[in-house]
Amino acid sequence: MTSTDTTQTSPALSGERADLLQSLRQARHFLRFPVRDLTDEQAAASPTVSALCLGGLIRHLTEGERQWVDFILEGPSAMGGGKSWADWDESDYARYAETFRMQPGESLTALLAEYEQVARRTDELLATLDLDATQPLPEAPWFEPGVRWSARRVLMHIIAETAQHAGHADIIRETIDGAKSMG
Repeated sequence: MTSTDTTQTSPALSGERADLLQSLRQARHFLRFPVRDLTDEQAAASPTVSALCLGGLIRHLTEGERQWVDFILEGPSAMGGGKSWADWDESDYARYAETFRMQPGESLTALLAEYEQVARRTDELLATLDLDATQPLPEAPWFEPGVRWSARRVLMHIIAETAQHAGHADIIRETIDGAKSMG
């Protein structure tokens, strides 16, 4: 399985937009790189004490990036499956936990293709987005009440989440077969 980066076709940007796009692309690369040459079974494996698997990380970040971009465009109703996080019950948290797992019948190829599609949408939006436009964060125990995030802040959050999970992916891959992203 080879991961390819098809997001390089978006319009040329400069300044802050170029910096945000380059940072996001780099984080995405370091997320995808650890899945190179893996089988679906390896991508679904959880070889550490964590329940995380490589396919699940791709799946989770695909959903997360899609949802955060929807938040930029539509506001807090785009988050949490349209239901306030304050109203989540155990089944909602269980569904969220499933975003970290590769589901039966899913292939790494299909997960990567969907991730590329979401990435392309984000990259294209970045070219025209008002970075100063804000939306109120949805009600959730982990957000301070009344806070608004700019599109810029949301993009920085997507970059940070992707980079954090790329580190998880690197550890998982090294545990599977010793392959490293660096060093």
